[in-house]
Amino acid sequence: MLIAEDLVLLVFDDETGKPDSTVTNLAYALAGALLIELGIENRVGVGEGSKGRLELLDRTPTGRQALDDALAKLEQYEGRKPKDVIAPLSGQKLTERLLEGLAERGVLRREEGKVLKLFPVTRWPAEDSAHELKLRETLNAVLVDGQDPDERTAALIAVLAAIKAASKVLDLPERADRKAVDRRAKEIAEGNWGSVATRKAVEDLTAAVMTAVMIPAIVTTTAS
Repeated sequence: MLIAEDLVLLVFDDETGKPDSTVTNLAYALAGALLIELGIENRVGVGEGSKGRLELLDRTPTGRQALDDALAKLEQYEGRKPKDVIAPLSGQKLTERLLEGLAERGVLRREEGKVLKLFPVTRWPAEDSAHELKLRETLNAVLVDGQDPDERTAALIAVLAAIKAASKVLDLPERADRKAVDRRAKEIAEGNWGSVATRKAVEDLTAAVMTAVMIPAIVTTTAS
Protein backbone atom coordinates (compact mmCIF):
# COMPACT_ATOMS: atom_id res chain seq x y z
CA MET A 1 0.00 0.00 0.00
CA LEU A 2 1.34 3.43 -0.93
CA ILE A 3 1.53 6.22 1.64
CA ALA A 4 -0.88 8.18 -0.56
CA GLU A 5 -3.31 5.24 -0.56
CA ASP A 6 -3.10 5.05 3.24
CA LEU A 7 -4.02 8.72 3.35
CA VAL A 8 -7.05 8.12 1.12
CA LEU A 9 -8.30 5.34 3.39
CA LEU A 10 -7.95 7.52 6.46
CA VAL A 11 -9.72 10.53 4.98
CA PHE A 12 -12.65 8.74 3.28
CA ASP A 13 -15.47 7.55 5.57
CA ASP A 14 -15.93 3.78 5.49
CA GLU A 15 -19.73 4.01 5.54
CA THR A 16 -20.58 7.05 3.42
CA GLY A 17 -17.68 6.69 1.02
CA LYS A 18 -17.13 10.44 1.13
CA PRO A 19 -14.07 12.41 2.28
CA ASP A 20 -13.96 14.26 5.57
CA SER A 21 -15.32 17.72 4.73
CA THR A 22 -12.91 19.38 7.18
CA VAL A 23 -9.82 18.12 5.35
CA THR A 24 -8.54 20.65 2.84
CA ASN A 25 -6.06 20.36 -0.04
CA LEU A 26 -6.30 16.58 -0.18
CA ALA A 27 -4.97 16.38 -3.75
CA TYR A 28 -1.90 18.42 -2.75
CA ALA A 29 -1.36 16.16 0.26
CA LEU A 30 -1.61 13.05 -1.91
CA ALA A 31 0.89 14.50 -4.38
CA GLY A 32 3.20 15.28 -1.48
CA ALA A 33 2.88 11.72 -0.21
CA LEU A 34 3.94 10.38 -3.61
CA LEU A 35 6.92 12.74 -3.71
CA ILE A 36 8.08 11.76 -0.21
CA GLU A 37 7.69 8.06 -1.03
CA LEU A 38 9.87 8.53 -4.11
CA GLY A 39 12.41 10.17 -1.82
CA ILE A 40 12.29 7.26 0.63
CA GLU A 41 12.87 4.86 -2.25
CA ASN A 42 15.83 6.95 -3.40
CA ARG A 43 14.19 7.74 -6.76
CA VAL A 44 14.34 11.50 -6.26
CA GLY A 45 16.57 13.74 -4.18
CA VAL A 46 17.33 17.35 -3.45
CA GLY A 47 20.57 18.95 -4.59
CA GLU A 48 23.10 20.34 -2.13
CA GLY A 49 23.36 24.03 -1.39
CA SER A 50 20.85 26.82 -0.91
CA LYS A 51 19.06 26.24 -4.20
CA GLY A 52 17.78 22.80 -3.19
CA ARG A 53 16.64 21.71 -6.63
CA LEU A 54 14.90 18.44 -7.38
CA GLU A 55 17.05 15.66 -8.85
CA LEU A 56 15.91 12.39 -10.43
CA LEU A 57 18.21 9.67 -9.11
CA ASP A 58 16.58 6.57 -10.59
CA ARG A 59 14.09 6.65 -13.46
CA THR A 60 13.44 2.90 -13.43
CA PRO A 61 9.70 2.14 -13.09
CA THR A 62 8.64 0.99 -9.63
CA GLY A 63 5.84 -1.24 -10.87
CA ARG A 64 3.25 0.80 -8.98
CA GLN A 65 1.18 2.93 -11.33
CA ALA A 66 0.68 6.03 -9.17
CA LEU A 67 4.39 6.25 -8.32
CA ASP A 68 5.44 5.61 -11.91
CA ASP A 69 3.06 8.31 -13.19
CA ALA A 70 4.54 10.75 -10.67
CA LEU A 71 8.09 9.78 -11.60
CA ALA A 72 7.36 10.32 -15.30
CA LYS A 73 5.76 13.68 -14.54
CA LEU A 74 8.79 14.80 -12.55
CA GLU A 75 11.01 14.47 -15.61
CA GLN A 76 9.48 17.75 -16.79
CA TYR A 77 10.32 19.47 -13.52
CA GLU A 78 13.81 18.29 -12.69
CA GLY A 79 15.84 21.24 -11.48
CA ARG A 80 12.81 22.97 -9.95
CA LYS A 81 12.29 23.42 -6.23
CA PRO A 82 10.37 20.52 -4.65
CA LYS A 83 7.51 22.74 -3.47
CA ASP A 84 6.91 23.80 -7.07
CA VAL A 85 6.12 20.27 -8.27
CA ILE A 86 3.30 19.54 -5.81
CA ALA A 87 0.64 21.33 -7.86
CA PRO A 88 1.56 19.58 -11.14
CA LEU A 89 1.61 16.18 -9.41
CA SER A 90 -1.81 16.81 -7.89
CA GLY A 91 -3.48 17.26 -11.28
CA GLN A 92 -5.02 14.74 -13.66
CA LYS A 93 -7.61 13.59 -11.10
CA LEU A 94 -4.99 12.12 -8.76
CA THR A 95 -7.48 11.45 -5.96
CA GLU A 96 -9.88 9.62 -8.27
CA ARG A 97 -7.09 7.52 -9.77
CA LEU A 98 -5.98 6.39 -6.31
CA LEU A 99 -9.58 5.60 -5.36
CA GLU A 100 -10.07 3.57 -8.51
CA GLY A 101 -6.88 1.64 -7.83
CA LEU A 102 -8.08 0.75 -4.34
CA ALA A 103 -11.45 -0.30 -5.71
CA GLU A 104 -9.81 -2.54 -8.32
CA ARG A 105 -7.96 -4.33 -5.50
CA GLY A 106 -11.13 -4.82 -3.46
CA VAL A 107 -10.23 -2.40 -0.67
CA LEU A 108 -12.94 0.12 -1.55
CA ARG A 109 -16.23 -0.23 -3.43
CA ARG A 110 -17.31 2.18 -6.14
CA GLU A 111 -20.97 3.23 -5.90
CA GLU A 112 -22.68 5.46 -8.44
CA GLY A 113 -25.72 7.47 -7.46
CA LYS A 114 -27.50 10.78 -7.83
CA VAL A 115 -28.11 13.70 -5.50
CA LEU A 116 -31.72 14.91 -5.62
CA LYS A 117 -32.19 12.38 -8.43
CA LEU A 118 -30.41 14.80 -10.75
CA PHE A 119 -26.70 15.19 -10.07
CA PRO A 120 -24.43 12.14 -10.48
CA VAL A 121 -22.16 11.34 -7.55
CA THR A 122 -19.59 8.63 -6.88
CA ARG A 123 -19.00 7.27 -3.40
CA TRP A 124 -16.21 4.98 -2.20
CA PRO A 125 -17.29 3.00 0.91
CA ALA A 126 -15.00 0.38 2.42
CA GLU A 127 -15.07 -3.15 1.04
CA ASP A 128 -12.18 -4.63 3.04
CA SER A 129 -11.14 -2.61 6.10
CA ALA A 130 -8.42 -4.94 7.41
CA HIS A 131 -5.48 -2.78 6.32
CA GLU A 132 -7.11 0.45 7.44
CA LEU A 133 -7.88 -0.93 10.91
CA LYS A 134 -4.27 -2.02 11.34
CA LEU A 135 -3.11 1.36 10.08
CA ARG A 136 -5.26 3.21 12.62
CA GLU A 137 -3.91 0.98 15.39
CA THR A 138 -0.37 1.89 14.33
CA LEU A 139 -1.16 5.60 14.26
CA ASN A 140 -2.78 5.39 17.69
CA ALA A 141 0.29 3.63 19.08
CA VAL A 142 2.57 6.36 17.71
CA LEU A 143 0.47 9.49 18.19
CA VAL A 144 -1.29 8.61 21.44
CA ASP A 145 0.91 6.04 23.17
CA GLY A 146 4.20 7.60 22.09
CA GLN A 147 5.78 4.70 20.22
CA ASP A 148 8.51 5.51 17.70
CA PRO A 149 7.24 5.36 14.10
CA ASP A 150 8.91 3.49 11.28
CA GLU A 151 9.90 5.50 8.23
CA ARG A 152 6.70 5.08 6.23
CA THR A 153 4.44 5.75 9.21
CA ALA A 154 6.42 8.90 9.97
CA ALA A 155 6.02 10.01 6.37
CA LEU A 156 2.26 9.50 6.54
CA ILE A 157 2.09 11.43 9.81
CA ALA A 158 4.11 14.27 8.27
CA VAL A 159 1.56 14.61 5.47
CA LEU A 160 -1.31 14.43 7.97
CA ALA A 161 0.38 17.20 9.95
CA ALA A 162 0.65 19.33 6.82
CA ILE A 163 -3.13 19.28 6.33
CA LYS A 164 -3.80 19.40 10.10
CA ALA A 165 -5.61 16.08 9.97
CA ALA A 166 -3.65 13.89 12.39
CA SER A 167 -6.22 14.20 15.17
CA LYS A 168 -9.12 13.98 12.72
CA VAL A 169 -8.33 10.46 11.58
CA LEU A 170 -8.32 9.07 15.13
CA ASP A 171 -11.32 8.67 17.41
CA LEU A 172 -10.45 11.30 20.02
CA PRO A 173 -13.44 12.74 21.89
CA GLU A 174 -11.49 15.12 24.12
CA ARG A 175 -10.18 18.40 22.74
CA ALA A 176 -7.03 18.17 24.87
CA ASP A 177 -6.30 14.76 23.37
CA ARG A 178 -6.69 16.15 19.85
CA LYS A 179 -4.28 18.99 20.59
CA ALA A 180 -1.73 16.57 22.03
CA VAL A 181 -1.96 14.37 18.94
CA ASP A 182 -1.49 17.34 16.62
CA ARG A 183 1.57 18.43 18.61
CA ARG A 184 3.02 14.93 18.45
CA ALA A 185 2.37 14.77 14.69
CA LYS A 186 4.13 18.09 14.16
CA GLU A 187 7.12 16.92 16.22
CA ILE A 188 7.42 13.79 14.09
CA ALA A 189 7.08 15.78 10.86
CA GLU A 190 9.89 18.09 11.92
CA GLY A 191 12.12 15.34 13.34
CA ASN A 192 14.91 13.21 11.87
CA TRP A 193 12.93 10.13 10.90
CA GLY A 194 14.41 9.20 7.51
CA SER A 195 16.91 6.40 7.06
CA VAL A 196 20.58 7.39 7.06
CA ALA A 197 20.79 6.97 3.28
CA THR A 198 17.83 9.19 2.45
CA ARG A 199 17.51 11.42 5.52
CA LYS A 200 18.63 14.75 3.99
CA ALA A 201 16.51 14.33 0.86
CA VAL A 202 13.45 13.14 2.78
CA GLU A 203 13.71 16.01 5.26
CA ASP A 204 13.96 18.55 2.43
CA LEU A 205 11.09 16.96 0.51
CA THR A 206 8.90 16.82 3.62
CA ALA A 207 9.56 20.48 4.41
CA ALA A 208 8.70 21.40 0.82
CA VAL A 209 5.49 19.37 0.92
CA MET A 210 4.36 20.96 4.17
CA THR A 211 4.98 24.43 2.71
CA ALA A 212 3.20 23.67 -0.56
CA VAL A 213 0.19 22.07 1.13
CA MET A 214 -0.23 24.72 3.83
CA ILE A 215 -0.08 27.80 1.61
CA PRO A 216 -3.32 27.04 -0.34
CA ALA A 217 -5.07 26.29 2.97
CA ILE A 218 -4.02 29.67 4.38
CA VAL A 219 -5.16 31.46 1.23
CA THR A 220 -8.50 29.64 1.27
CA THR A 221 -9.08 30.42 4.94
CA THR A 222 -8.20 34.08 4.44
CA ALA A 223 -10.47 34.40 1.41
CA SER A 224 -13.43 32.88 3.23
